[in-house]
Amino acid sequence: MIDLGPLREREFRLLFAGRTISFVGSAFANVALAFAVLDLTGSKADLGYVLAAYTAPLVVFLLVGGIWADRLPRHHVMVASSVVSGLTQAAIAALLFSGRAQVWHLIVLAAIGGAAASFFFPAQTGIVPQTVSEPLLQQANALLRLSRNGVAVVGAGAAGLVIAASSPAFGIAVDATTFLVAAAILALMRIPASLRMEKTSFYEDIALGWREFSSRPWLWAIVVQFGFVNAVVLGAEGVLGPVVAKEHLRGPAGWGLVLTAQAIGLIVGGLILLRLRPSRLLLTATLGYLLTPPLLFGLAGPLPLAGVIVLAFVAGMGAETFGVLWDTTMQQEIPHDRLSRVSSYDALGSWALMPLGLAAIGPVAELIGTRATLIACGVVSLSATLAVLLVRDVRHLRRRASAPAEASAVAGA
Repeated sequence: MIDLGPLREREFRLLFAGRTISFVGSAFANVALAFAVLDLTGSKADLGYVLAAYTAPLVVFLLVGGIWADRLPRHHVMVASSVVSGLTQAAIAALLFSGRAQVWHLIVLAAIGGAAASFFFPAQTGIVPQTVSEPLLQQANALLRLSRNGVAVVGAGAAGLVIAASSPAFGIAVDATTFLVAAAILALMRIPASLRMEKTSFYEDIALGWREFSSRPWLWAIVVQFGFVNAVVLGAEGVLGPVVAKEHLRGPAGWGLVLTAQAIGLIVGGLILLRLRPSRLLLTATLGYLLTPPLLFGLAGPLPLAGVIVLAFVAGMGAETFGVLWDTTMQQEIPHDRLSRVSSYDALGSWALMPLGLAAIGPVAELIGTRATLIACGVVSLSATLAVLLVRDVRHLRRRASAPAEASAVAGA
């Protein structure tokens, strides 16, 4: 039986509802933006530049976002970020509808959206332990991710069909609307400001977050791993995936089916982790992530659409296994009053190379070919994931019945 215990808590219900609404728009935006750029110029490089423009400010402002998420009521930070993101997406949609959009417009607006998101991500990680009790953390993380993935099952397939029948502008408009609706729901939450009470400066906050981050080998080792993994995987799937789909997999409709299959795999992984509670959190998470590189090799072939769909499903299961257990490990091991700052260092290291990867993958593919680039990306992802298993803490860190993070947060208050 599925454990829905976290949904009995009012604040978690609002968080769950707000994020689920936003995920509807994201399912459309993931398909729409790629094909909007390809329709404008047909250039793999231009698509990479637009995605890089989003991720670069996201990375640059993450530490600032993490500090303010620890200082302010975290749901207020999420509301402000969602409003700005909604307005930028509305501007992109308006430009596309008018027929006046140029790539530089999308680059500028994507950069503003990325800066807003840099405040949202640390806040959403840190807020979960403030909405449920410690024993419900894994279930809460799984439910939040299940809502995203459940929406994606319907949303990605529907987005591909709708965008193919209408235009990418419509998909971006849907995303803008859902951002604003989500902001209204999150504004109803009642979460206090930071759990900590001591007065510190901006630089002291940065230094404290760094000490928490650097003192844990399992944490920085996996962050280094994903620094390389995200740089190649996001570019391979986000830039080259739509290109392969346009040439070999029936265009937006086919790519929507691939994303849908991946989302179904994510859901299956999340459902399993609502019940399964492995004792070795990071070992199970890393072994799960080894299921993701085969998708890149399948796109490199490329395999027929049915084969890519199967690999996308398997990759989704593996990615969700890692995601739920990683979130749970962070919330178990990191003091809650410092969780947003440490999450900022996590995201900063994990995403630092993404703008470079996104900007470079188009020109590299044009130089050596799409197939060779996808194979190289798969090899990097596989090698980095295997390497992290050499770290002892990754193999042996265990689940605890009651994490010290909660006690530490209370002591700090």
